[in-house]
Amino acid sequence: MIKFGTGGWRAVIGDDFTKANIQLLAQGLVNKMKSEGVTEQGIVMGYDRRFLSKEAMQWAAEVFAAAQIKAYLINKSSPTPLVMFYVMKHDFPYGMMITASHNPAIYNGIKVFTAGGRDADEIQTKDLEDYIADIASDGVCAVAYEDGKAAGYIEEIYPLNEYIDNIIASVDMKAIRDADLKVALDPMYGVSETSLKTILLTARCEVATIHDRHDTLFGGKLPAPSAATLHSLQNYVVEKQCDIGIATDGDADRIGVIDDKGNFLHPNDILVLLYYYLVKFKGWHGPVVRNIATTHMLDKVAEQFGEKCYEVPVGFKYVSAKMQETGAIIGGESSGGLTVHGHINGKDGIYAAALLIEMLAVTGKKLSQIMDDIHAECGEIHMEERDYKFTLEKKLKMQEVLMEQKQLPDLPEEIDHVSYLDGSKVYFKNGGWVIARFSGTEPLLRIFCEMPDAVEAADICTRYEQFLDL
Repeated sequence: MIKFGTGGWRAVIGDDFTKANIQLLAQGLVNKMKSEGVTEQGIVMGYDRRFLSKEAMQWAAEVFAAAQIKAYLINKSSPTPLVMFYVMKHDFPYGMMITASHNPAIYNGIKVFTAGGRDADEIQTKDLEDYIADIASDGVCAVAYEDGKAAGYIEEIYPLNEYIDNIIASVDMKAIRDADLKVALDPMYGVSETSLKTILLTARCEVATIHDRHDTLFGGKLPAPSAATLHSLQNYVVEKQCDIGIATDGDADRIGVIDDKGNFLHPNDILVLLYYYLVKFKGWHGPVVRNIATTHMLDKVAEQFGEKCYEVPVGFKYVSAKMQETGAIIGGESSGGLTVHGHINGKDGIYAAALLIEMLAVTGKKLSQIMDDIHAECGEIHMEERDYKFTLEKKLKMQEVLMEQKQLPDLPEEIDHVSYLDGSKVYFKNGGWVIARFSGTEPLLRIFCEMPDAVEAADICTRYEQFLDL
């Protein structure tokens, strides 16, 4: 029952996300660590504000303690990037985070990190699934939590200051102090508020926060920073005349942004803004990495500065691996996750927020002005996104049509080539593209289309919709 997707293992609470399955997964990782001879350093674990997250972390720790593998537990709800940072900084072979990230509130899950603080790749997760499958019905061993603490195999820690100080040291705090910026924050009832407020108040920003209380139902909304979920932040930015509004998802590895005019900036735009800023204003040189469903505006910006853009499948593990391989200075996904060379090897919405604030301070321009500059220099393209739910029977039929029969709808542009790297992606000769792929974190079919004309992008999505009878 435990299968890893692009963002770890996620399941409905009380259905598959149970104490038995959590401890089964932990036992699988224990057995994997023993076979690899990496038990001496131990493991670090964290949890977010979701229902049962803290308890799930403790249940997992009981299994590691029974195996006499020391578990370091971050004892307050914390951002996922903090766990990744701590794994990297202190040379842990593995880390775990209890979170379902931006999934609906009925979900919870576990992300596994490997050496260097990286998302476990598909080889590692398949290996872990095999270890889990090999565990006999009586093969899970656990001790009582307090007994594990008394024996010294469970230790509670809180390394948030170390993580925050690392971010403060990596951004231009003097420029931010001198800019007198007004920032609105929306942690979406998640775990980013302490980190972001500490960084921004240290930089003398004026900071206001909405949706900061602990609510395991996330205010009845999806804890994903999107145009549909950030209306309150948009209104606040406009009403209070803020320079920027910043939102993070439930575990703070993704970011959403409202500009000075109250417009929602798509995560694609955030990636483009930051890559442009790093190259043009900070003088960095290097390629950029994006996934297969992320804007080709990054390709245009890279070309403008004589750099290269690399494309990888969906899943941040692919982004970080390609960044390491190519020396890329930034990488990210259209879902709102990004990282920058020299920081952690995974998504970090808190660091991205700090870098955006630095960009406003250093350039002395509003977000809307910088986007206008980019469009003037590199041109403009338009993306249409649509999500569809399905039954299992419908999914199998669509997989057969798209991936086995490799059929396409009647399309209005001349096709250059088609890729099946991750879903079915059509590249048009005019530079546009469309992809249909199944989400690795939710039961959804996603269709993305990017074209020079917004009307044509919408038309192509509609053609897919009719072709697949959605």
